[in-house]
Parts: sequence; C-alpha cells; structure tokens
Amino acid sequence: MRETLFNWLGARVQGAACLDVFAGSGALGLEALSRGAAHVTFIEQDVAAARALSLLLQEWQASGAQVVRADALRYLAGSARPADIVFLDPPFATELLSEAAALLEERHWLSAGSLIYVECAARAGLPRLPANWQSLKAKQAGEVGYHLFAHVAPDLHAA
Repeated sequence: MRETLFNWLGARVQGAACLDVFAGSGALGLEALSRGAAHVTFIEQDVAAARALSLLLQEWQASGAQVVRADALRYLAGSARPADIVFLDPPFATELLSEAAALLEERHWLSAGSLIYVECAARAGLPRLPANWQSLKAKQAGEVGYHLFAHVAPDLHAA
C-alpha cells in the first residue's frame, strides 16, 4: 500500500510540508522524508511510540521533522500551519477519521491543492468527509481501504 501511495503522490512529495496525523510508527511520514519532503510533523499520542519515533529521527539525523506527543484532535483544533500533504490513518472502528477531517477543514490546515491520504476499514467504507475533498484514487488491500483526495478551494460563487 505504501508503495502505491507514494507512486500516487509522485513528485509532489519533493519539498512538501507534510502532516502525519495518528503517526504511530511514523512509516508514512518517514517515507515522505526519505523521498525529499521539506518537513514532516508527526502527531502521536502514545508516549512509547512518540519516543521511538523521536529516537529514530535522531538516529537518521533527520532535519525537517518534528514529533508532537499530543491527542491528534486537540492538536488539530489549535493553530494551523497549512500542509501540502496530510496522512490520516486513525485507529479503525472510531469516529476519529471524520472528526479529524472536519478539523483539518475548519481550522484551515489545507490549502487549495493539498493532498490528503486516508485509510479506513474497507468493510465500513469512508465516513462523511468534507465536500471539497475531491477523490483522486482509491484501492483496497485486504481489510483496508486507502484513498487519495485533493483539497479543492470552495466555490464562493455557488448558490
């Protein structure tokens, strides 16, 4: 899945500001860094996972990376720094995906053209996502559905 995702993203990763929400091991953000992302902010609530990720980044001597140990929804409710690429892979069987998506939109974490990668349980399907997230790609691997969206600027002239 990761290889497919980064094939989808292509050259957009080079120089991008990325946000890895619900980072866990940080695999997606780490891959982005290895492919030339300018900056990745990893958000992870679990103390041990955040510590392990910080140690790995030190070992890599990775500049342009920040690990934030915080509740993802609380973090997204704060001051936004718009990202070019957002990775959203919350624990399945929760409402976190739709809540995080709403906060990304409401708090202006996304600019027009930002890309958002979403993973969810394939059986459950996608929850309600912001109307201006345009679906670009979607696949399924076993029990996991994975999707790429583009953030489209809202049409201010629409009725």
